[in-house]
Amino acid sequence: MSLVGGMAAAVMLAGAAPVSAAEDEANVRPVTIQLAAAESMDEEANDAIEPLNRFFFFFNEAFYTLLLRPMSELYAALIPPPGREAIGNALDNVNSPVVLANDLLQGEWNRAWETTERVAVNSTLGLGGLFDVAKSWLGVEGHDEDFGQTLAVWGVGEGFYLVLPFYGPSSPRDGVGKLFVDSYLDPLGMWLDNSNRDGEAWLRKGLTAVDEYSGVMSELDQIKKTSVDYYAAIRSMARQKRASEIRNGKEGKLPPIPDLSEEEDLAASQTATRPQ
Repeated sequence: MSLVGGMAAAVMLAGAAPVSAAEDEANVRPVTIQLAAAESMDEEANDAIEPLNRFFFFFNEAFYTLLLRPMSELYAALIPPPGREAIGNALDNVNSPVVLANDLLQGEWNRAWETTERVAVNSTLGLGGLFDVAKSWLGVEGHDEDFGQTLAVWGVGEGFYLVLPFYGPSSPRDGVGKLFVDSYLDPLGMWLDNSNRDGEAWLRKGLTAVDEYSGVMSELDQIKKTSVDYYAAIRSMARQKRASEIRNGKEGKLPPIPDLSEEEDLAASQTATRPQ
C-alpha cells in the first residue's frame, strides 16, 4: 500500500461510507446507533499502548485536517461524481495484482478467478479500468485483499491495536503487509519506483488518498460529532470492520458498521468463516 494512499485508507478503517451532503441529516441517527453498538461491543480494546496510539491518532487527525481534507474538498468540488467514480475505478483496477496475489496466497481460487476476470474485462472493455464493466455487464463484484488478511487466514493473530503515523488504525500483523509486503506485489508501483518515475508514483499515491478521503469526509464528521470518545469509536469500528474483511464480509454477530467500500455486501457469496 502506498504511503499517501495508506493514509486515507487507514483513516477510513473507521468504516465510513460515501454520502452526499443532502444525506448527512438523514444519516445522523443511524450512525449514532452504529457507534453505540460498536462501542458497547468493544469490551476488549486490545490497546496495550493506548497513550502512544492516541498521540499518533491525533497527529494523523491534524495532518488530515491541514492537508488531506482541503485537497479532498477541492477535488470533490472540481470533479463531478461520474468523473470521481471513473478515477476510483481506474485506481482499483491498477491495484488488482495485489488483490490477485493475496487471493492466491489464501487459496481463494474462485475469488482469484473473479479478480482475473475483472482486470481483464475492465482493462479492455472498461478503457483501462475507468468503467467497471465486469460489475455492470457481467455481475462480477470486486473485493479487496491484502497481506494482513492473508496472514490472518493462515492463523497469525492481529497482536495489539496499533495506530501508525499517516496510515492510521492497524496492528503488527497488518503493518507487515502495509509497510513491507503489498508494495512488492504491485507491478505498477515497482515499475514506477525502479524507473525513477517519482512524479508519477507520487501522483498515484496522492490521487488515491484524495479520492478515497473525499468519499468519506461527511460520515467521518458525523462519527466525530456523535461519539463520546472519537478515538475509541474509531478503534472499535476499525477492529470490527477488519474482522469482517478477513471473513470476506461475513460479519456474524458484529453490529452494522458504516462500510466505506463501494462494493456490495459479499456475505451472500461466502459460506465459510475465515479466522481472524
